[in-house]
Amino acid sequence: MRSAGTENIETERLLLRRFCLSDSSDMLKYWVSDEKIQHSYCEPVYKTQEEVCGLLNKYISSYSSNDYYRWAIIERESGRCIGQIAFFLVDCKNHFAEIEYCIGADFQCRGYATEAARAVISFGFERAELHKIQICHRSNNLPSKRVIEKCGFTYEGALRDYFFIDGRYYDRLYYSILCDEYFKNIGEDKT
Repeated sequence: MRSAGTENIETERLLLRRFCLSDSSDMLKYWVSDEKIQHSYCEPVYKTQEEVCGLLNKYISSYSSNDYYRWAIIERESGRCIGQIAFFLVDCKNHFAEIEYCIGADFQCRGYATEAARAVISFGFERAELHKIQICHRSNNLPSKRVIEKCGFTYEGALRDYFFIDGRYYDRLYYSILCDEYFKNIGEDKT
């Protein structure tokens, strides 16, 4: 594994880049204050600029580590920060990382999560030289399941009754891609 750190990644419609303090207004407007969005990936809701800036300061100070990978998802056409994507779990010893992402409700169902995830998967294998990338979703989060399937992950299994939310248990479903599978698929896509 190669420690690459959070580098800019450009896709057809998105720029993935490091967060900066000026992202706070878009974050507050589009996702971190949205209870449904934050609840869907078990994160707290932020209600004030001060709270968001506190979160951003944690992100920004973490960029000093080359093993920290968290990107602001910028819609290139508008310049708005519409979400985030990260390798939130990085295991340098075993050469794997786990992806998390979120897209603001106003920007969902447009393929942005899939586009961002594919770009981060490519970065993980081609730049950070990971052996495995994994991802999971709560069993009732069908939109995330669709993103995961579109990105070519293989289902590995469930941690049963992992989440207890609103008086109900949900499984945590795990998927992964290995580097040889990724590079094999890249080769098949070119033929």
